[in-house]
Amino acid sequence: MSLRFGILTLSDRSAKGERADASGPALADLIRARGWSVAKQLILPDDESAIRAALTEWADSGDVDIILTTGGTGFAPRDVTPEATRKVIQREAPGLAETMRAESLKKTPHAMLSRAVAGIRGRTLIVNLPGSPKGAVENLQTVLSVLPHAIQLLADDPDSEKSH
Repeated sequence: MSLRFGILTLSDRSAKGERADASGPALADLIRARGWSVAKQLILPDDESAIRAALTEWADSGDVDIILTTGGTGFAPRDVTPEATRKVIQREAPGLAETMRAESLKKTPHAMLSRAVAGIRGRTLIVNLPGSPKGAVENLQTVLSVLPHAIQLLADDPDSEKSH
């Protein structure tokens, strides 16, 4: 199954050009290595309304199956990605975020500080990932195997139940 991704990097410094975005390209490399495509990629500051607008536009466009956000999931005052995501999604997908946190906790106690969420808007899955390239890639790898089936289910594919 071919999947189309959008990657939204959320970082004040990267949006200002003060720091190169390393997480977005690292995620794109992992996605392309699986034979999937990156249809959209953008860097935005940690601004809740801008994040909501981008997530809504991308999810409603039909151009992507999955939107990955990287950054803005921690405790810092400007970390607002989970709040923006919750306002955009129609249904949560807590198992994805719970699994990512549980697996990350095996590597670092800082995983307890993740406020990342995952959810569905229309037929698009949105997954919050950490801002560090290592954390973003490791978390995506944790859920990668279920993403094709998740998108099959969202597409209401009659063959989606055959893999059970």
